[in-house]
Amino acid sequence: MKLPEPEKLCAIVKSAAVAELLPRFAAVVCNVKADGSVVTLADSAIQERLETELKSHWPQFGMLGEEMSEAEQAALLAAPGKGLWIVDPLDGTSNFAAGIPFYSVSVALVIDGSVVAGVVYDPSRDECFSAVRGGPTCLNGTPLAGGAAPVSLQHCIATVDFKRLPASLVLRLAHSPPYSSQRSFGSVALDWCWAAAGRFHLYLHGRQKIWDYAAGYLIMQQMNGHSCSLDGQPVFKASGEPRSALAALDADNYRQWRQWLLGS
Repeated sequence: MKLPEPEKLCAIVKSAAVAELLPRFAAVVCNVKADGSVVTLADSAIQERLETELKSHWPQFGMLGEEMSEAEQAALLAAPGKGLWIVDPLDGTSNFAAGIPFYSVSVALVIDGSVVAGVVYDPSRDECFSAVRGGPTCLNGTPLAGGAAPVSLQHCIATVDFKRLPASLVLRLAHSPPYSSQRSFGSVALDWCWAAAGRFHLYLHGRQKIWDYAAGYLIMQQMNGHSCSLDGQPVFKASGEPRSALAALDADNYRQWRQWLLGS
């Protein structure tokens, strides 16, 4: 099967973000969903636009978006057909609503239970990360270089989302962190991409949904990066079940990070 061209997919995502997100960034209208998370008019506007564009170019694939109901999402994941776009129209909505320029659009294509194409676009920096299975990871069309890795955890920069981790692990990290310094930016998709780019060296998140991580996971994978869940299983699972993730681009950093977290 011929996979979507990354350049074409990037162009579609970028056009939608420029039209629907950037004009709304300075004048956000938002509401709170039943689960307590924030949703803006921009979320639904860009999701509708992406659905139209993706269907017009690839009508054979279905689409699952974050702003669909849980019942719709579950039905699509249970019967994905010939393939399924997994879309987070605005990853980092809380940042977007607060005027913090760290958010993204994430689009992944899942076929036969595996991610085969992914794009994450950062409108604030005009950075489009892309990958297809078996191909290179690119940033704005140029193969991505991961950069040099520290030799030990003590020299690593980590991004850690403490809020969704087990309390015992949070206390351990707070009391005796193994890394040099820690960040938490608020966009799972960009976290994966920045880790793949070597902008930080370690990643840890306790609970992310498939639309948050699918594209970023592939981008890290195609950079020959390493990841697993906190129970030692592969991160990606074609279901609505939230997943934990620990990751590192460098194999030795990953080995040390996994050993510190899991003891294996």
